Amino acid sequence: MPSPEERLNRDAYNRVAGQWSAARSGFFKHEEAFLDELLFGLPPASLILDAGCGSGHPLAGSVLARGHRVLGVDQSAALLTLARQRFPAGRFELCALTDYRFCETVQGIICWDTLFHIPRAAHGPLLARMAGCLAHGGKLMLTSGGSEHPAFTDSMFGEEFYYDSHPPEGVRALLRGQGLQVVMEELLNQPTGGRDKGRVAFMAQKV
Repeated sequence: MPSPEERLNRDAYNRVAGQWSAARSGFFKHEEAFLDELLFGLPPASLILDAGCGSGHPLAGSVLARGHRVLGVDQSAALLTLARQRFPAGRFELCALTDYRFCETVQGIICWDTLFHIPRAAHGPLLARMAGCLAHGGKLMLTSGGSEHPAFTDSMFGEEFYYDSHPPEGVRALLRGQGLQVVMEELLNQPTGGRDKGRVAFMAQKV
């Protein structure tokens, strides 16, 4: 069962789905470079799991456009409705990530701007389940918070959202503990010491 924090975010995203999707109009800083690395060398029609896919744009849509398959998972029914309308070739499932079974082997995983919406105590078990369904040599691209900070809430489009994350060194340790080798890392947003706690991106490969 989703935590109260996850339910807070689910309900908020359902209410702002249209606004959020309109604002998510394209790739942000260096996202496409990470996606290029995730997909590099994969055979056609590889299965990519988009964990926290939202409306599917631009990441899931770009994966499909490059000839691969997408399995998108999100807990927001409103965002998934948009994803299914936009990308009928994708497969999209309604589920909180902490409840998802991760029972299919996939060649790559996207967990972008998703992990920090989940209480950090669940991050290790969740990454373990992701690593378990990732094919040998497959890659995981994810973002997390860019500094040490306690859990907090912030507003977006007039709605309250929950955020929590390990600092970057903690995420590295969790990835290594699951047999995942970090092959790319970039601090996408510098922490300001105020509202912006920073954001870091990782690419980790199953070895």
